[in-house]
Amino acid sequence: MSAPIAPDDIVQIPAEAEANSRPPLLVLQPLLGFLDAHGLGDGPIRATPIGEGHSNVTYLIERDGAEVVLRRPPRPPLPPSAHNVLREARLLRALRSTPARVPEVLAVCDEEATIGAPFYLMERILGEVIVSSVPAALDTPAERRRIGEELIDALVEIHAVDWRAAGLEDFGKPTGYLERQLRRFTGLWELNKTREIPAVERVGRWLAEHMPDSMGTSTIVHGDYRLGNTMYAPEAPARLTAVLDWEMATIGDPLADIGYLCMMWAQAGDPSEGLRAALGNVTRAEGFNTREELIARYEERSGRSVGDIRWYITLALWKSVVFMEGNYKRAIAGTTDDPYLAQFGDGVLELADRAEEVALGG
Repeated sequence: MSAPIAPDDIVQIPAEAEANSRPPLLVLQPLLGFLDAHGLGDGPIRATPIGEGHSNVTYLIERDGAEVVLRRPPRPPLPPSAHNVLREARLLRALRSTPARVPEVLAVCDEEATIGAPFYLMERILGEVIVSSVPAALDTPAERRRIGEELIDALVEIHAVDWRAAGLEDFGKPTGYLERQLRRFTGLWELNKTREIPAVERVGRWLAEHMPDSMGTSTIVHGDYRLGNTMYAPEAPARLTAVLDWEMATIGDPLADIGYLCMMWAQAGDPSEGLRAALGNVTRAEGFNTREELIARYEERSGRSVGDIRWYITLALWKSVVFMEGNYKRAIAGTTDDPYLAQFGDGVLELADRAEEVALGG
């Protein structure tokens, strides 16, 4: 699934955008000069939006001799510290020499004047992102199970990275991660909310009152680890080739990634209606692992005990509510043309209620 293209998304030169009410997402002439300066192909640019397109903006950039992927923030206004693609690029470069499965960053531009925002370019990896269906070559019970196992194994590799040795000593604070998460997302809720939702306030208080001690050593935390943010080789056996969308990554409690993955992973017996069900519907098929099996494999491969995951799943649901409300705010303000985000009006209410159910033991 790709984001739609609006008439004001891509212009050739900055002057073409002067009469538009919104800034462009790509300005091709200065981008062409940047590509030339870094030896990335020749000739005219062909730009195509790729990915789900609900957060940072991603384009496939094609020209003779080069196919690269461009990542930039969405249109403003943006919450403070959100959508930091330069930070994301730094992490990807640091992880490239580790077992973590990440694409190679080819060039970084911190000059907003080039296309209107900072951006980076990374290699294009050919493969399949599994969102609403499984590629035909992997659509058997045995391969579906292997998809889940690969997903866990790749996460174990990320959590095992020596982030200090990788040069990420100042990438995040190894202590107080959970407290900072609650403070940050409480603040983001005040910025993002378009209406009062009492369940969001109640869940926030519950999380603060029941906060666990962070277990064990701090690790790199992806922050948005789910099946739809990974890429698989198109042929059997199932093999995860890249973990994508690192904008939420930091140093902290690895169980936050497990809670988020479980929140996004549907299985037989879960509610079959609503936005949350649609997000993870693909993993209901025969052969896919249950959440309990994913957790057991993580414990076995990482040597780390997960224990009671309920608090972390509640945190993941609550954070998703805050993010979804921010995206919904962008949709109703007209700064994005993504019709998917307009559905978040009711979806936010649904997830807020679910977060409260899980917090209370549902």
